[in-house]
Amino acid sequence: MPAVFVVLWSTGFIGAKYGLPYVEPLTFLLIRLGLVAVVLTALALVTGAPWPRSRVEVGRIALAGLLVHGAYLGGVFSAIAIGLPAGMAALIAGMQPLLTAALVGPLLGERVTGRQWMGLALGLAGVVMVLWEKLTVGTIPPLALLLALGALLGITFGTLYQKRHCTGMDLRTGTAIQYLATSAALAVLAPLTETMRVVWTGEFVFALAWLTLVLSVGAVFLLFALIRRGAAARVASLFYLTPAVTAVIAWAVFDERLGVVALVGMAVASAGVALVNR
Repeated sequence: MPAVFVVLWSTGFIGAKYGLPYVEPLTFLLIRLGLVAVVLTALALVTGAPWPRSRVEVGRIALAGLLVHGAYLGGVFSAIAIGLPAGMAALIAGMQPLLTAALVGPLLGERVTGRQWMGLALGLAGVVMVLWEKLTVGTIPPLALLLALGALLGITFGTLYQKRHCTGMDLRTGTAIQYLATSAALAVLAPLTETMRVVWTGEFVFALAWLTLVLSVGAVFLLFALIRRGAAARVASLFYLTPAVTAVIAWAVFDERLGVVALVGMAVASAGVALVNR
């Protein structure tokens, strides 16, 4: 399950590269998450999945969704759109396992061992090595950095909140509620900040279908299942592997360069994740 999750999650960056040339980021997310919300709501109704029994439970599930889907995806896509290099965005998002490990003690009562801290540090070093050749130094808009940091906080606190308050939710109805809440928020933000123009090409339709069904349904279901079954720091450490897997996919699909430093970084990141999860 962790291996499948890492591969599927990594394809999200490839799908974004295919789709974003034809649509603005929040509009793209609105279409994508709106479609997922419709699909999952229909699936929940057809299969008779149980819905939350109280408004408090619905509110908690919706808040987790706004953080994991809205703040994270919206922040990363918007930051890249206004000038943050993709490598820098990935590096900032790569701080999530360390931030999660620092917070699981006071928020969830989970203990992170010395070996796991060593693995988290190794994982971050590996991510830096994988992305080293893609990092650029120059003038970066402050707003882009703030959006990327907001995305980091969103995915971190969203997964922790999910672990603490939403582990009992049915994945079909709970995830449908999360996507409905995020779609409602994007329906307000997108018209205020973007033209909402879409160029419907074959590449865009393919990217939309892939990100809707494979990533927003398959990968997210796996993420929530892993959060339910495992310690938060261990689950978060898997995100260290996504830059490496994304680099391999980009090498195979887009013929992007894969240097020696990146290959060594993949091994270092894998060793770090192995230490955390051993």
